[in-house]
Amino acid sequence: MEVGFATSTVLIRDTKNRHRGAITVSPTAWQSFLTTLKST
Repeated sequence: MEVGFATSTVLIRDTKNRHRGAITVSPTAWQSFLTTLKST
């Protein structure tokens, strides 16, 4: 996985399948995802 940060977007893509594009989420959604991971 590769994560890139832009001004108002977080981009996530699979480094083994870069041709498939990226998922984009808001910084708030990304932070919520990380918080959830850390709590489990």
